[in-house]
Amino acid sequence: MVHRILIVTAVAAEADSVSAGLGLGGPVVLPLPGGLTLRRHQDRVDVLVGGVGPAAVAAATGTALAHGALTGAPYGLVVSAGIAGGFQPAAPVGSVVVSSAIVAADLGAETTDGYLAVEELGFGRSVHPVPEALTGRVTAALGAGPPYALAPVLTVSTVTGTARRAAELAERHPTAAAEAMEGFGVAEAAAAHGVPVVEIRAVSNAVGPRDRAAWRIGEALGALRHTFELLGSTVLVESWEPHP
Repeated sequence: MVHRILIVTAVAAEADSVSAGLGLGGPVVLPLPGGLTLRRHQDRVDVLVGGVGPAAVAAATGTALAHGALTGAPYGLVVSAGIAGGFQPAAPVGSVVVSSAIVAADLGAETTDGYLAVEELGFGRSVHPVPEALTGRVTAALGAGPPYALAPVLTVSTVTGTARRAAELAERHPTAAAEAMEGFGVAEAAAAHGVPVVEIRAVSNAVGPRDRAAWRIGEALGALRHTFELLGSTVLVESWEPHP
């Protein structure tokens, strides 16, 4: 059985860049329950605008995965994609980050002794490791593309806007290279369906004080498009079978 690939973005501009980069021709637009729509490219790759934040995108991703399974068109891979803030100097503006792990950076509790992740509270999880077999296929395709880092990507519900908050996250997650708002929600939905997941982010700004004049959203969307041009020609057009 050929398994489709589901690529989930937060907003339409990111989906536009992904769809353009795939180079698989104009998509067929298909309705999903809940007012969602899929862009289906050559019956192989579906692109979904899932909404902003981990809760909205988890619900949307779960809907798409359940619909695929119930209609006999299951997914073998889920990709969370979009633009993000990058931790400096690991992920400069215009570069790409491929997740070695997808981390819920603020799912836990503040205590007098510091932050405790949800695992330390005795329940839940805050990290989805990404198999090396999967990240290896992705990074191998990016050799001729934008500079990239293979590192944890943080999911937050409140985007960092101060130097203090950036320093706290960097201390807590010293190997992280990017911060966004959706990856962990996508990963939770994928895990519930037993489907592997990876997050791919193009960096539009530095994590830290909000400086809109320094944001390079157009440049990041261009890097996102180029990334999926490379993946579309070498990875995603092949029929995907889940890794063991």
